[in-house]
Parts: sequence; structure tokens; C-alpha cells
Amino acid sequence: MVKTRLCAVYSISLLLMILQLSSSQGSETAASSNLKEEQPEVHCSRERSRAAWKIIEEYLMPFVEKEKYQLSSRCRLHPSNDIFRDQEEHKIHVDINEWRCGYCKKIFRAEKYLDQHFDNRHNNLLNVENRSGENDQREKEIASVAIELSLWIAVTNISYVSHGKCLADLCGALHCDFVINSQSHKTKCNPPAAARNRHLCEDLADSCFPVKEGSSATRLHEFFLRQFCDAHSCSRGRKPFSRGGRKHTSVFYLATSVLILMFLPIFYLIVYLYQREMRTGKTQLKRISKPGRKPKSS
Repeated sequence: MVKTRLCAVYSISLLLMILQLSSSQGSETAASSNLKEEQPEVHCSRERSRAAWKIIEEYLMPFVEKEKYQLSSRCRLHPSNDIFRDQEEHKIHVDINEWRCGYCKKIFRAEKYLDQHFDNRHNNLLNVENRSGENDQREKEIASVAIELSLWIAVTNISYVSHGKCLADLCGALHCDFVINSQSHKTKCNPPAAARNRHLCEDLADSCFPVKEGSSATRLHEFFLRQFCDAHSCSRGRKPFSRGGRKHTSVFYLATSVLILMFLPIFYLIVYLYQREMRTGKTQLKRISKPGRKPKSS
């Protein structure tokens, strides 16, 4: 009797385990198919992120490079914290009306069409931390319940793809509107907004250039406050980027220099030939005037 009861309990346990495994496999398949069909939703403006990166490259990095300072990955201005950085680096500007995708080599007439191509075809290549290895390891170590949990983590991570990696969130501190729209600085100043942007700007200075890290960090901390944060005020006369930016060599200047170098030898050659011709002409005049002289009268 006891053996019969034990067999029954054992059979029921096996049946429950099989049902659990089959249900977990079914849910795993459904979740996996949902993951394949669903594209990551990124709530981050590519245009404003691009403007923020250009400001960093133009008005900050030349001074960071001059100090030979290495930005920490904890700094939100670090390239690794730009969700679009890898895609932007795979843009190839061939000609004025020709942009090429660095991933699949397709050609587009304008940058905006290439941006749409990235969103539609290469959205899986956004600059996001890859945690699939950790999830795979957990799936090997634990049972089917853990598989469902790891799939749920993967699904929930989709809504947090841009968390901490959206440079557009820093546009208020970096004066993106001043760069995107040159007329924006003529609008009426909003004191609360200016105060919020200044607070964000000072937080960036503290996190990216901690004064405790040495003299270079201290100088860059002070520079960042003057370059970006001081302009977050409704006082007149304060404009962003007061310390200047990267120096660009003008194309017009280069073209003018090349033309001068080309035509300068020609100019000197013309002057030399003219002077030689003048000297030759004077010598011939002297020789002609000698036979034509009349004798003196006695």
C-alpha cells in the first residue's frame, strides 16, 4: 500500500514537472518571437544628440586634448554614452547629395534618409550594453522559471535603451538651441529654465572634471563653468562658448595661399623679363645715337 502511494506521488510529481516544462517552453517561444518582432523603442532625438556631439567636439574636446585629460566613462559626455555614436561613425558623406551606409553600403540622397535607414534596418546596432552573455549563463544554471525571468528582463530593457545614453538630454546644458537655431538667443529668457540648465551644467562639470583628480581636472572644471555654465543666466551680455572652439583652416584661405604660391614665380619672371627688356632697349638707343652725332663747328 505504501509503495503504491509512493508511486502515485512520484508519477504526479513527474506529470507536474512535464506540464511546467512544456508551459515554460511555450512561454519562452512566445516571448522569443515577440522579441524578434518588436524593435527597440528609443525615446531620444537623433538630431539634438548630433548637435550636442558637435558642440562637445567643437567647444570642449580641443581643450581636453590640450590638457591630455582622459574623460571617465562615468562622464555623460564620454563617447560611450552616446547611443547613436556607432551609427554616426558609420556615415560616409561621399558628395553633397550622396550619403552611404557604412554597414550595408547603401546610398542615399540626404542625411535624413540615412537616419531613417538606421532606424529601420540597423536599430539593433545602437550603442547599448550587451547583457546577453549574462542571460545565457543564467539560463544554463537555473531552470525554466529563470528562463522566463531572463526573457522578461530582456523585454523590460527595451524601454530603457536610451537611459543615460541620450546626449539630447544634455542639450539644455550645452546650448544646442543656440547652435541649431541662431535666432533662439533672441527669445525671452525664462529664469526657472535657465536655473535648471545651469544646475545640470554644473553637475556635468563636477562629474566629468572632479577637482580632486588633479590640476588638469581643476583647470578643465573651471573652463567648463566659464565656457558653458555662465551663459545660463538672464543677464545680458553673456553668451555661450566665450572661450572659443576648435580652430578650422578656412578653405578660402587655403585656395588663396595656393594661388599666390602658383602665381608669385610667374609674377617675378614677368618683372625680370620686363627689366631685362628695358635694359636692352636703353643699350640699343645709346649705340644708335653715337653715329648720328654732328661734328662741332670751328
